[in-house]
Amino acid sequence: MAHWLLKTEPSSYSFDMLEKDGRAVWDGVTNPVALRNLREVQVGEEIVLYHTGEERAAVGWAQVVRAAYPDPKAKDSKLVVIDIAPRGRLKNPVSLATLKADPGFGMSPLIRQGRLSVVPLTDEQWAQLKRLAGG
Repeated sequence: MAHWLLKTEPSSYSFDMLEKDGRAVWDGVTNPVALRNLREVQVGEEIVLYHTGEERAAVGWAQVVRAAYPDPKAKDSKLVVIDIAPRGRLKNPVSLATLKADPGFGMSPLIRQGRLSVVPLTDEQWAQLKRLAGG
């Protein structure tokens, strides 16, 4: 089972909002590489939600509840969305600086392609992120 990191600007849609809503359509992805990643996401896979902007930290866990489907709001048939649901806040947010300092993330698209909004994580990176977040 794959693991994913999804980036969001908290002023647009934050983990707090996801918790309040209980479920969300993850839309707004337009980068071709991010869209390719989004199309690979499957129901049941785990996600860490990452706040961009000033915060720059992983903040919460989520799970995919609906795999990629055409964005109902978009006129472009190439655009897809997924549905996610919150699974809890990280005990300790994990900053970008912490991830950059960790050798296990050196080759991650999170570090190498900083503007990528849908990032695959290896099993090892997922396990390390869980350790860094306090379990």
